[in-house]
Amino acid sequence: MTGSGQNIQVLIVDDNPHVRALMCRGMEPHCKVIVATDGADALLKAVEQPPDLIISDFRMPGLDGRQLYEKLRERESTRNIPFVFVASNGDIEEKLRPGLAGVEDFIPKPFFVSDLVRQTKRIVDRLHLEKLQRHASRPGVIQGRIAEMGVTELIQSLEMGQKSCRLTLRHGADHAELFFTAGQCKHAQLRDVEGDPVVFQAVGWTDGEFEIDFNSNSDRETTTRSTTGLLMEAMRLMDESNQTQVEG
Repeated sequence: MTGSGQNIQVLIVDDNPHVRALMCRGMEPHCKVIVATDGADALLKAVEQPPDLIISDFRMPGLDGRQLYEKLRERESTRNIPFVFVASNGDIEEKLRPGLAGVEDFIPKPFFVSDLVRQTKRIVDRLHLEKLQRHASRPGVIQGRIAEMGVTELIQSLEMGQKSCRLTLRHGADHAELFFTAGQCKHAQLRDVEGDPVVFQAVGWTDGEFEIDFNSNSDRETTTRSTTGLLMEAMRLMDESNQTQVEG
């Protein structure tokens, strides 16, 4: 198992063994997977050992996904477990989204496993950062290696968590600082370069160290895009630079 979420436990709940196996295979590189074959099995496992995240099918025999969610919300130890529902669009809009506050995401059926992994990995990355923060040796400061949690994942996690902080990235002799306010990257600096180009360069770094200081911020604004916009443009520029033109 590799990746930043190796200390995050995810409970996958689905009564269809084929779908359950596909979901597990997709998530296993990114977290520790626990499986449940139906809602009742999931309830017992979640109460016995509360996971960090639950990905649950909605339509299951006996205890369905919504009933599982509601029963876990009634218990102090499981009340705040983040939930992701997998269901048809009709069930999402008519039976799940109304009245279910606090659900992290809804994944409509049919779905590609790659889409499920992409959506839930963002949550896993955010939970990983939050766990690091709770166990940090210095209050409000967490550190790690870029090889374990990439720059894109770090930035997405800070955006999802609406964090205000300073993200310091060290890559060889380079030292970049990105300042976030409520999840938005407002200021970035690398030597005498400021703003968007700093983010575009740092996103390509695959090794080095990172430090997130939740006690530090800046009132400067040098970036011109939202956090999502910065990442999208960085990816576009990377794709463009990786394209090889073949003539003849």
